[in-house]
Amino acid sequence: MRFRGPVEERTLSRVGGALMRRNLLFYAAVLVIFGGIALWVLHLGPRLPGGSPPAGTGSAFGANLRDPLTTLLLQVIVIVALAKALGQIFLRIGQPTVTGEIMAGILLGPSVLGSAFPSATAFLFPPSSMGGLGLLSQIGVILFMFAVGMDLDIERLRGTAQTAVLVSHASMVVPFSLGTVLALVVYRSMAAPHVAFTAFALFMGVAMSITALPVLARIVEERGLSKSPPGVTALAAAAVGDASAWCILAVIVPIVRAKGLLDSAMTIVLLLAFAAMMLLLIKPAAGRLVQSRWPTETFGKGLIAGALVFAVASALFTQTIGVHALFGAFLAGVAMPSYRPLRALLKEQLETFGAVLLLPLYFAFTGLRMRVGLLSDWQSWLACAAIIAVAVAGKMGAGTAAARWTRMSWLDSLSVGALMNTRGLVELIVLNIGYDLGILPPKIFAMLVLMALVTTFMTGPLLSLFGFLERVQQAVRARDTQAVPASLREGLRAVTK
Repeated sequence: MRFRGPVEERTLSRVGGALMRRNLLFYAAVLVIFGGIALWVLHLGPRLPGGSPPAGTGSAFGANLRDPLTTLLLQVIVIVALAKALGQIFLRIGQPTVTGEIMAGILLGPSVLGSAFPSATAFLFPPSSMGGLGLLSQIGVILFMFAVGMDLDIERLRGTAQTAVLVSHASMVVPFSLGTVLALVVYRSMAAPHVAFTAFALFMGVAMSITALPVLARIVEERGLSKSPPGVTALAAAAVGDASAWCILAVIVPIVRAKGLLDSAMTIVLLLAFAAMMLLLIKPAAGRLVQSRWPTETFGKGLIAGALVFAVASALFTQTIGVHALFGAFLAGVAMPSYRPLRALLKEQLETFGAVLLLPLYFAFTGLRMRVGLLSDWQSWLACAAIIAVAVAGKMGAGTAAARWTRMSWLDSLSVGALMNTRGLVELIVLNIGYDLGILPPKIFAMLVLMALVTTFMTGPLLSLFGFLERVQQAVRARDTQAVPASLREGLRAVTK
């Protein structure tokens, strides 16, 4: 290898510099000559006979800001950033991140931002943009329900202990009946005039009986309760209850939407046939296909795309027959093969796109619909407090009593009741369905959203309280008074004598 001397290096440097100057000169000449020709043609063209007049001199920047795509992109940035920030804040205070994300939607709605800065709300969320935002958020919920369906393990539910079944059905039937009684009280004063009492009462009952399985599962995991008796029981009971609630709602929606008994019966028959086909035919066939073609867990993008197309097609079918697109997506998730690597991969992909980007849009869309200002008098707030009290008493009370009936300890039973009282996102989905159908008026809708927030928010503190009491109880039994705070030691000494 020959090394260049200093003279050769300087010569090469001069040659390279000269070449660069020639290229820059050529580049500048091309821009000036041909750019000038283009500008001259553009200036001359409008002045020819029949040419268009010159464009206006107004600013294009303001017009671009009012473009629908620009508005949607700005909405996505603001919503996702605020939702994730509040989600992390709520996580640090012992709450699930979904609580903070729901709160972000309410803050961006007319209740907070719209009240304090109406011009900001008018700029960020003009009425003309709500249709696009709503449709995009619905895609996120469809993907979410597909993932919820995959979380529902049919084989595990078949072997569920009697405790879980009893807790699940008790914590559904009791609040459902209390919700219909509450509907009887508030129907005349708060329901819309065109809404039949049957539809209103059924939706109030379902709203009271919902448990949010995904939020509950996240709370159980974050608190290390996955293998504890309350955690296992609550997860199994919520899975059974979730499936039962969606089945009940799938029957209620066509009844409400249908114009006659025949239409309703036809919709229900089609839905049952579709569910049977998904569970009895498609699920086993898909399982055999996956095990034969992908035995080594090397899934390609084509398989993921096929699963998403399957979920969307199922949602399209149920939407077409008059139920709701969410039911189809949920059934598609249930019908996916019980092959854990595949389900884990799909959930990972969906959470990256759906849960992180699209679900916060749904929270914001719900918050934009919710107007706390409608609760402007003490009667409205009293009714809201009654709804929350009935929801907690029905769900938590029934869950606790059923768990205690199966000989669980009082503290474990209370923990099960608190977990079953968690509502979260699934409750918001049900409420938005009722709102879209015109069954839930804006005031009742706002009350029920507040109920969903309160019942979800109280789960963490209640579990912390019951955990503390359990540690105290264990200390009492072990006569270890040093394991409890000093303020309780004297009382414990008296108790443990």
